Amino acid sequence: MLRTRLLSTILAFFAVSLPATTIAADHPLAGIPLRNIGPALTSGRVSDFAFHPEHSQSFYVSMASGNLWKTENNGITWKALFENEGSFAIGVVELDPSNPNIVWVGSGENNAQRSVGYGDGVYKSVDGGKTWKNMGLKDSGHISMIRFHPEDSNVVFVAAQGPLWNSGGDRGLYRSDDGGANWKRILEIDENTGINEFVIEAGNPDVIVASSYQRRRHVWTLINGGPGSGIHKTTDGGVTWTKLKGGLPSGDLGRIGLAAAPSAPHMIYAIIEADEEGKGVYRSTDFGESWDKRSDHLTNSPQYYNELYVDPKNPERVYAVDTFTHVSEDGGKSWNKISFKNRHVDDHALWIDPNNTEHLFIGGDGGVYESWDRGQLWRHVRNLPVTQFYRATPDNDAPFYNVCAGTQDNFTLCGPSRNTKTDGITNADWSIAQFGDGFKAQIDPTDANIIYAQAQYGSLGRFDRVTGERLQITPMPGADENNYNWNWNAPLIISPHDNQRLYYGAERLFRSDDRGASWVPVSGDLSRGIDRNKLEVMGRVWSVDSIAKNVSTSTYGALIAVDESPLVEGLIYAGTDDGLIHVTSDGGSNWSKVDSFRDVPDMSLIEDIIASFHDADIAYAVIDNHKRGDYKPYVLKTENRGRSWSLISNNLPDRGSAHTIIEDHVDPSLLFVGTEFGVFFSNNGGESWNELTSLPTIAVRDLEIQRREGDLVVGTFGRGVYILDDYSPLRTSGNELKQPTLFSVRNAWLYVPDSRRGWGGKGDFGVGRYTADNPPYGAVFAYYLPEDLQSIKDKRREAEKERAKKGEDNPYPSWDQLRREDREEAPSITLTVRDASGNVMQRIAAPAGKGFHRVAWNMRYPAPDPVNLKPETDLAPWMNPPQGPLALPGTYSVSMSKRVGGELVDIASPQPFTLKPLFEGGLVTADRQELLDFQMQSNDLYRAISGANKARSEIQGRIDHLMKALLDTPASSEQQAQTLRALNARMQDLKVKFSGDSTISSRAEKVPMSLTSRINSIVGGHWDSQSAPTGNYRASYEIAEQQFSEALVELKAIAADLAEFEAAVQAEGAPWTPGRIPDWP
Repeated sequence: MLRTRLLSTILAFFAVSLPATTIAADHPLAGIPLRNIGPALTSGRVSDFAFHPEHSQSFYVSMASGNLWKTENNGITWKALFENEGSFAIGVVELDPSNPNIVWVGSGENNAQRSVGYGDGVYKSVDGGKTWKNMGLKDSGHISMIRFHPEDSNVVFVAAQGPLWNSGGDRGLYRSDDGGANWKRILEIDENTGINEFVIEAGNPDVIVASSYQRRRHVWTLINGGPGSGIHKTTDGGVTWTKLKGGLPSGDLGRIGLAAAPSAPHMIYAIIEADEEGKGVYRSTDFGESWDKRSDHLTNSPQYYNELYVDPKNPERVYAVDTFTHVSEDGGKSWNKISFKNRHVDDHALWIDPNNTEHLFIGGDGGVYESWDRGQLWRHVRNLPVTQFYRATPDNDAPFYNVCAGTQDNFTLCGPSRNTKTDGITNADWSIAQFGDGFKAQIDPTDANIIYAQAQYGSLGRFDRVTGERLQITPMPGADENNYNWNWNAPLIISPHDNQRLYYGAERLFRSDDRGASWVPVSGDLSRGIDRNKLEVMGRVWSVDSIAKNVSTSTYGALIAVDESPLVEGLIYAGTDDGLIHVTSDGGSNWSKVDSFRDVPDMSLIEDIIASFHDADIAYAVIDNHKRGDYKPYVLKTENRGRSWSLISNNLPDRGSAHTIIEDHVDPSLLFVGTEFGVFFSNNGGESWNELTSLPTIAVRDLEIQRREGDLVVGTFGRGVYILDDYSPLRTSGNELKQPTLFSVRNAWLYVPDSRRGWGGKGDFGVGRYTADNPPYGAVFAYYLPEDLQSIKDKRREAEKERAKKGEDNPYPSWDQLRREDREEAPSITLTVRDASGNVMQRIAAPAGKGFHRVAWNMRYPAPDPVNLKPETDLAPWMNPPQGPLALPGTYSVSMSKRVGGELVDIASPQPFTLKPLFEGGLVTADRQELLDFQMQSNDLYRAISGANKARSEIQGRIDHLMKALLDTPASSEQQAQTLRALNARMQDLKVKFSGDSTISSRAEKVPMSLTSRINSIVGGHWDSQSAPTGNYRASYEIAEQQFSEALVELKAIAADLAEFEAAVQAEGAPWTPGRIPDWP
């Protein structure tokens, strides 16, 4: 699914140009920007590396789900690539050896893990990853390896594992002889078996050894091997193949990793998943003709690992990436763990520096690590925001809410949606609420310090954010009961009717009325009760001894989704992994079920259910059937409390399973759906859907609304958490946006940004420090323009284009018309902020282009500085652009006007909003009016002093020009020269008053405080504080006011004398100098 996405430009405002190109319906606001809040402290699952062969500081990191990233400075900074393609999951990235600017990506994670992302073939970039083209094999599902012919890089080989969830597809070893334009399958096993890895013999590229891989995963099972797995060899470039047997294990095999030794051309290692006797590491010294078993070593879970890497200089040193990566120094006979001290486990990719094999990069579930001592000590790359979140939940903390989100293998993390810090949100702002893999967290709606967070398979804890303590509260079975059947990702809710009541789902639903201290079941087994071991996989029922049968798979028959109606206590919906929706209206005493849904395959997983905020009879559900090879989204609605359901998926793209749904709490027609490839919204109740195009291509596993703020919280599986701040504009249908629209304004917190962590941005901590943006500071105004504001020239050119399309002449404009065009003021938009009395606070110049825009007012009066038509932009970190005093709390309004042809016209109704003080008490003054009064006094004095100083500088320039002019005026006299020098001396004395005595200060001695220094100290010292004005400032103000009054009298006197002098020298025929107009005749 190739999509054109819209980028946001963030300056003092950020704007989005529309419309967007999507598969779903277009909506004028589809490109509304979302904000990523990270984090990057734990990163996410890495699948591969690709290093520049000559400049190893430049390399690519592919994410199992999280797109492709590139660094050109060894990880100091990163650029996200491959963001707008048809897939986000990547199995392999490879550089063309003859041209490293040509990058190949194999989409689809190359593992058989439960949360694996599927791809749509092979991609190629010829410009270092800037742009991409899909080169085919779109039904391959999972690409595991790409290699090139050593003599002709247009000859490309691709190993396609094939779809994980179903048979068929593009599965096997493929070859292209024309750079990917055409493909030929040169090794095909069967409809259930693909190719995992292959090696090409150095010096004889017609010799290839490849490992085939038979596997299938469904919701209920994994079979990670079969008769199709094996090792195969060709000596004629793939025309004919032989299945190798000599020294290899017999019977069903699983995943086989292959690696050739670069320094020993005929040596190959294989790590083979098999039965207890056959499993292990094998080696061939004749490129596969015969094999020697070196050891029984096997990775912890081959469906997730089983890759080998041979040291480029030492053929006896072999690494096996694993939960705990091992290394062998004797050709695979014995193995030892490499250090995982201060490093995450679960490794999937390794790069060994060919020039210094002590230098390693390793990638795994915790991101990217670097070692310079062959794995003894590790540096973590902490600026890749690629965390895989299963679920994400906002709390009700004030003034700013937090988000707690469960990750794939990186804990349940909690962090702020925003803060007051000038540097934004950093990794240090995040904390761990629960260890292990994290899933749905719930936070007490009345006490944000109480967090319920779970790890895999139902391990539920209650976390106290105040003490940092965790109490495990998982329901436990009775004496005669089996363990409960918890899904990997168990459903957990807090009742909207009682904040101490929890519901938690295994195969039955449990309720606690005391925050998890005790539990009672409120249902029996709500699943179908199917014995998964009797279900066919790949066309038959498999033996208990099958390769990795049911490994890393939840026991079948458990709840996945639970919700209680916010309108009716005890009206609960529960959905299972085997396709059932149950409903109770009495808190669990009685249940009804629906076991089939029209146009939905039976037994499809019920991934999410929500009960409506607006109508007790309405609920929504999303069904995910991708684990049976069905990638369609199924979104359903009931209007009779679950008795019947109808599809509302309508124009959602066919490829992209639905994972989650949420309903706007204000407008019942506004719905959001998270799918495998993004977020879609409907503001007509699901009749049609529009994609939010500012999100990169990524799986969205959870959507929640922070109702107090009106924010949409988006939990992605590979790009962290996104927030759509104030999504209220989306309540407006596209048909209502035919005219310029100024949207309602959210109330703004009034505060001074907190600089305790530095000057702002990344501060002094280096460009590699990870920070995520806060929302724009201040009151944010959103508006939409259906068309560009057009100048006379724009209109003429548009008319000429239309005439040209019709083949008509375009007459040359008249000089008067062109003169009007040249002199016309550019069209503009002005936002005017007024206080409650209608007084103008500030006018803000805003973007005038077609589309959606957001502009922030900094909640201050205009800056009193002299007008500067070329303001400095490269300010020192401790400097801010000019600003005025902070406004008072209270009610304000904003209006929108356009100026076209020089005429200002209001084009949208004013919108009211309130500035609310964030901090009160303590050192914050109780008398804000007194503070503002003094700040406005100092504002006026600053304006006068800075303006007078600017005028003084201009007068000095006039005197300097006159000095030269007198030399060029024959009629001038020495008396005039002395008069001018006397004026110049007076100016030098005045400069001392304004700027200080440089004669003394330049020699590092103390001087009296100058006027500009004093007023700058007053303004700079207290305008960024809400404390009451001090006596020190008031006294200094009195001094400045007195001194300036005297200085201003002298400045005006000099100006008058200078004007008289200029008139005299003009009569003498002096050349023109600044400040006067020549006479004539």
